[in-house]
Amino acid sequence: MTENVTGPTPNTRLTEAYVRAVGRMAYVWGWPMVSMINRRAAITSVPEPGLRGGVLPNAPLNRVCMLTDYIPAGQRFIACTNQDVLYGIGFGDLDVTPVIVQLPDFGDRFWVSAAWDQRTDSFAQLGKQYGTKAGFYALVGPSWDGDLPDGIAGVFRSSTALVAFCPRVFIEDTPEDRAAVIELIKRINIFPLDEFDGTAHPYDWEHVPSFPVPGEVSADEIHWVEPDHFFDQLRDVLGMVPPLPGEEALYQQFTAILDAADSDPDLKRALLDVAAEAEREIITPLLRWEHNGPEAGNGWYSAKNNSAFGTDYVTRAAIARSNMFENTPQETKYIFTDTDSSGRQLNGSDGNYEVTFAAGELPPVDGFWSLTLYNEHHFYYENEQGRYSLGTKNPGLHYGDDGSLTLYVGHRPPADAPESNWLPAPEAPFSLYIRAYWPKEPILDATWLPPEVLRRG
Repeated sequence: MTENVTGPTPNTRLTEAYVRAVGRMAYVWGWPMVSMINRRAAITSVPEPGLRGGVLPNAPLNRVCMLTDYIPAGQRFIACTNQDVLYGIGFGDLDVTPVIVQLPDFGDRFWVSAAWDQRTDSFAQLGKQYGTKAGFYALVGPSWDGDLPDGIAGVFRSSTALVAFCPRVFIEDTPEDRAAVIELIKRINIFPLDEFDGTAHPYDWEHVPSFPVPGEVSADEIHWVEPDHFFDQLRDVLGMVPPLPGEEALYQQFTAILDAADSDPDLKRALLDVAAEAEREIITPLLRWEHNGPEAGNGWYSAKNNSAFGTDYVTRAAIARSNMFENTPQETKYIFTDTDSSGRQLNGSDGNYEVTFAAGELPPVDGFWSLTLYNEHHFYYENEQGRYSLGTKNPGLHYGDDGSLTLYVGHRPPADAPESNWLPAPEAPFSLYIRAYWPKEPILDATWLPPEVLRRG
């Protein structure tokens, strides 16, 4: 009987052209998982929970740090953050220990506490839309088979040891709500299993230390994947992330080209060339929203499988490049565009725009919605108003007599409309982004369409 071979037969001489071809596929496949390795290394490189550069939560391995206000402009660790929630961020190694997620009673307030495996697939269902009750929940690794103590309300198993977690709690843009939420989030925590004693471990997130940002801060996101080191780290990924059903052949192909490159300097140099080319020709263009899912209507795009990618490698790579750490569709629907209704790039030097939700046509949600503006690098456009999004959190929005809501986007406020409805834009390219937390069925089945982005005048 012939043995089932899932890759090149050992000792087969591989041509440079073949190594290059497989290498490009490996780059797309492995890019998100290499990014996860490097993000974890950076965000956990602090001695205690605190704010990197005074703005972004960092925490040691298997812990979390919570913000006490909207995430400010200036950070470059995570693109496409939102100004609707208080964030917590942490990374775990579930081979070291399971972790406990401690959650309070949020009352009527919307919240969700996502967790992602190394593939960036979500694996925990914790949030208001799930009816999750206050208590303690365990995140465990793929091979963990220990006993959990009494008092654990639920268990979620990751397919990989490397995980990221991110509690998010909705907050209205008012001082009163901010004060109320600060007291609430003191009862959110994530910590190793051996610290669990059945009682709550509160944390004063208002007084965490600030840590310096290593290196220089540029205009775009930190480069979490370095092409020169990618193929060295790819071997680590292959050992850390078990193959999905049917992926065994891919693993064999990728291992074969790495082995060949280790024994042939010319093939090693070829893979370095491949990494640089793939970063430039494949990964960089994925920043454009048109590559982040199918059309959603009126020039907008939206992924249908965010954080549940399976073997959809291109969408997973696109979202890892443009918008890491999305919730699943039933938790949040993300809809985005770079262009106006005519297909022209949005640009604050090119005029002003308006986005009108007809009466009864606001994004249908049980949670909240918002419209956020990002600059060309998918970060906030810093402005005097400190205003980066508008939506449910803004009680002062002005509605038309017919019940419609028009939001105005431009470098200067509109002279003929309420300034409360204005999103400041740079005199440069930008994009718009609708978030719909806990979306209703019309958003999920795409019978609700996002409004046109119309250029004024």
